Amino acid sequence: MLLNKDAFGEDFVWGVSTAAYQIEGAHSHDGKGPSIWDVFVKKKNKIFQNHHGDIACDFYNRYIDDLYLMHSLHIPNYRFSISWSRILPNGIGEVNRKGIDFYNQLIDLSLELGITPWVTLYHWDLPDTLELKGGWVNRDIRDWFGEYVAICVQYFGDRVKNWMVLNEPVVFTGAGYFFGVHAPGRKGLDSFLAAAHHAALAQAYGGKIIKSIQRDSHVGTTFSCSHIEPYRMREKDITAAKKADALLNRLFIEPLLGMGYPTDSLKILHRIEKYMQQGDERDLKFDMDFIGIQNYTREVIRYARFVPMLQAKIVSAAKRKVEMTAMKWEVYPESMYHILKKFSGYENMPPLIITENGAAFPDEVRNNRVDDPKRTKYLQDTIAQVWRAKQEGVKVNGYFVWTFLDNFEWAEGYHPRFGLVYVDFQTQQRIVKSSGHWYTSFLSSRQELTHDFASFDTKNKPQRGEGA
Repeated sequence: MLLNKDAFGEDFVWGVSTAAYQIEGAHSHDGKGPSIWDVFVKKKNKIFQNHHGDIACDFYNRYIDDLYLMHSLHIPNYRFSISWSRILPNGIGEVNRKGIDFYNQLIDLSLELGITPWVTLYHWDLPDTLELKGGWVNRDIRDWFGEYVAICVQYFGDRVKNWMVLNEPVVFTGAGYFFGVHAPGRKGLDSFLAAAHHAALAQAYGGKIIKSIQRDSHVGTTFSCSHIEPYRMREKDITAAKKADALLNRLFIEPLLGMGYPTDSLKILHRIEKYMQQGDERDLKFDMDFIGIQNYTREVIRYARFVPMLQAKIVSAAKRKVEMTAMKWEVYPESMYHILKKFSGYENMPPLIITENGAAFPDEVRNNRVDDPKRTKYLQDTIAQVWRAKQEGVKVNGYFVWTFLDNFEWAEGYHPRFGLVYVDFQTQQRIVKSSGHWYTSFLSSRQELTHDFASFDTKNKPQRGEGA
């Protein structure tokens, strides 16, 4: 089957995504206050080889060249995030005019080049001054966040129409407030449940504020999602998979849809009730214009008696001996199809947009070229799965590649490279990879995908043996 961009329709949105802390650098320039990531990266042994984002891709100083590069690749939509502490150095209070100026210039040049901006309001870089007051564990963060959202809409809403409230709340609350492997490095069930509930309140509150100021806005929020399968078709593994699904895929979407938290499959979530106040169940709900889906792989789950609370454990891709990316994630493009089908199955689900998808593979520069056929194939195969879902009636209206530039990948530092554009972090040289050139050709309708959909889901099935 031959498939090109035009098959998705004229209204289907194609683009690339980035995040402020991962590319901007200029961590203390022009009045910017410290974020929790500025602080966390200074702690010893928290980040791969003690890497940090102080300079990153130096996008703050190089955004003009980078936007012209994006334009030359015929990329029509750009999803980026705003740094909260660049706008409000103390999280609340006085606005930093130089921060406003930077994003105004970024938005204006994007539009001048025919690139539509899609703005993420929170991509994990909470102002550290607010973390010192409790951060996401403090219920007041809903109001702090609301003030920040209102300022962004007031300053940028005359040109920005597409907004995403939060980026992957289950990741920044889980990794940052339960496991402690991301900023701010807190641990424990209580801090996680409090942070999760307050983030769920904030995602609805943020959407309401945007709509109250800008009625014609296009508002969504984004969720990290993984297709979940049991390791063996036995009751304990199936139950473990349902628990993992409730935590990874259902925790934030269901209260947003007015369904409450998924306590039916994960009883421990009943403990979140101690952080709820009268009216919260109503305030968790908001009718988004779209939902951002961010999928990279699937997870295979087995029963694990000694894992607290979940009694479930991921069977790694390495242990299953399947193809992996540099992040040690299984290469499984079919996961996108299953996730799109799963989310579209909710009643009153708004249209879906894939706001992140991509793959990290080792890249080498040879003769000033970077050939990355594995990434190109991954993107082709995943886009084909998007089309497959669309053909079956799923309302999916867009696809954004993660990411435009190789960047700072959180705890993994600069080791994993997801970009369509290679970045030499010593010289800041940019080299468009072969995957970037392929994406340009695809967006120009000069490239077609060839796929036999009958072969999908017949390979890489979870092992059914007893060893795990």
